[in-house]
Amino acid sequence: MSLSHFDKDGQAHMVDVSDKEVTDRIAVAEGRVVMLPETLDYVLKGTAKKGDVLGIARIAGIMAAKKTSDLIPLCHPLPITKVTLDLEPDEALPGVRVRATVKTSGQTGVEMEALTAVSAAALTVYDMLKAVEKSMQIEGIRVVLKDGGKSGKYEAEGSAS
Repeated sequence: MSLSHFDKDGQAHMVDVSDKEVTDRIAVAEGRVVMLPETLDYVLKGTAKKGDVLGIARIAGIMAAKKTSDLIPLCHPLPITKVTLDLEPDEALPGVRVRATVKTSGQTGVEMEALTAVSAAALTVYDMLKAVEKSMQIEGIRVVLKDGGKSGKYEAEGSAS
C-alpha cells in the first residue's frame, strides 16, 4: 500500500480525483473534552463567563468543517451538503462528548472535515472554560464511520454510530 499524497519521487502533491465517480459520502468523527466535575457544572448550569459553551462550540465546529481545505494543505475544497455537531455533557466522563457528521456528494470523502469539526469544537470548549480549568484534556479524536466512494464503508470497532 502506498501513500496517495506523494508522487513517485516522494514529493507531496494534491491527489487527482478528477477521474473518480461522484458519489454520496458521509463521515462521522468523535472526541471528548475531559474536565473536572466542577468545570462541567459551568456547562450544565449555563454559567460559563464567556456564554453558551455548547452552542458556540457547535458553530465553531460547523465553521471549521467548511474551512478544512484552508487548514489542511492537501485537502480538496468540497461542496459540503450537511454538517451536524452533537455536544453532550457526560457526568460519568466527566466532560463533553463531541460528534460531527459531515456529508457531501463528490469525488473524495469528508473524513478530514469531520475530524476538523470535532477538533475545533473541542478546542472551543477548552477556550470557553480555560478560565476555570487549564488542565482539561482533549482526547480520542477519531473517525468512527466513513461511507461512499470506491473504498466503501469503514466503521470503527466499538463505535456507537
